[in-house]
Amino acid sequence: MKKLSATIAQLAAMHPMSAASAKEPQGRLKDLAGFGSNPGALRAKAHVPKNIRGHPALVVVLHGCTQTAAGYDRGSGWSQLADEHGFALLFPEQQRGNNPNLCFNWFSPADAARDRGEALSIRQMIATMVETYDIDASRIFVTGLSAGGAMASILLATYPEVFAGGAIIAGLPYGAASNVSQALEAMRGAGRHSGAELGDRVRRAVGHSGPWPSISIWHGTADATVSDINADAILAQWLSVHGLDGRPSTTAMVGSHPHRRWMDKAGRTVIEDYRITGMGHGTPLATTGRDACGTVMPHMLEVGISSTRRMAATWKLLDGSSSDATSTLPAEKTAQLERLPSAEPAPAAKTDVEKIIEDALRAAGLMR
Repeated sequence: MKKLSATIAQLAAMHPMSAASAKEPQGRLKDLAGFGSNPGALRAKAHVPKNIRGHPALVVVLHGCTQTAAGYDRGSGWSQLADEHGFALLFPEQQRGNNPNLCFNWFSPADAARDRGEALSIRQMIATMVETYDIDASRIFVTGLSAGGAMASILLATYPEVFAGGAIIAGLPYGAASNVSQALEAMRGAGRHSGAELGDRVRRAVGHSGPWPSISIWHGTADATVSDINADAILAQWLSVHGLDGRPSTTAMVGSHPHRRWMDKAGRTVIEDYRITGMGHGTPLATTGRDACGTVMPHMLEVGISSTRRMAATWKLLDGSSSDATSTLPAEKTAQLERLPSAEPAPAAKTDVEKIIEDALRAAGLMR
């Protein structure tokens, strides 16, 4: 009960920030209208730099709970980087009518399957961006924080043919939950499953046989909202999907932060894992120095490493960059690292405790 109470308290504490986030100005993003039937009733924002040329890449960016598209862009610095290097951005945005705390509904089967709900809305947005801006369909990527990270997991599993790669920040593996109670347990890191079981969830999602997107995993070791056990699960899930064992091809340190990579037989990095030492729940930023990108805000955290720049480098979006050697980023130091390791009850008369739990869940966006 103590663990459940702690989780509920963390979720309830997130609610006061939602009002401030919702007032975030439009910023540098423009509305994307007329992108399809939009069964998930999401908004779409986009940023296409003036210096865009040829067939640009596209990055789909998914905000976390209590955040907006414009707020997440300001915090992460994605549009700044897109202007510097000439790629397009798509920001799906949740509406309060769908979720009171502006979370993507990653725990709802109606929104978490191929060609359904919010997942289909985002796929329709991507199709519109590809057609409108002559996007290179072989260079489409997705990233998200927290609930956005969980939705990124869903998109990578249910539309694997669409994405060349994805980055999941403080998120959860595909298939982690299909109702509210499971979502709470998953966020705590409960319910361990083998890599094969987790991988089967992805393989069964659409019957895809490959090739599979590359995966970048980011998680703070002090995250008290979404346990970093979920990063272990994401890693195990995609190691299974890519047919790799647990031994990384390279291990390194970026400052005090472990970074591991797994390569396929062709020498291509298909999975990488960053554990941000001592970081809580949020997106890792470097807001000073030569790699400065983004702005410190709630859940946008200064830790001396820019996840935005490093993702873009991994995806070869930076001029002259390579996923295997990026001269514009701080050098990594090679190091030897240790290997990182329900049905809902029938309705009953509500007690005061149950009412408190439901109120907290609604405030956190986990119950409608």
